[in-house]
Amino acid sequence: MPKMKTKSAAKKRIRVTGSGKLMAAGDGMRHNLEHKSSKKRRALSRDSVISKHQNKRMSFLLGR
Repeated sequence: MPKMKTKSAAKKRIRVTGSGKLMAAGDGMRHNLEHKSSKKRRALSRDSVISKHQNKRMSFLLGR
């Protein structure tokens, strides 16, 4: 049986920490940035741990 391929869109957007958590940048950073506060923009630009609901689906896409 062949190996399952990793979805390339997922591997570009999600990274796995050493402890196995999945991290992704905040969404909402593509447009309308002039209306967001500097504090909000800094928070969204940082990577954060994705929710446990998305974790199962993203793990599947990454072939884990």
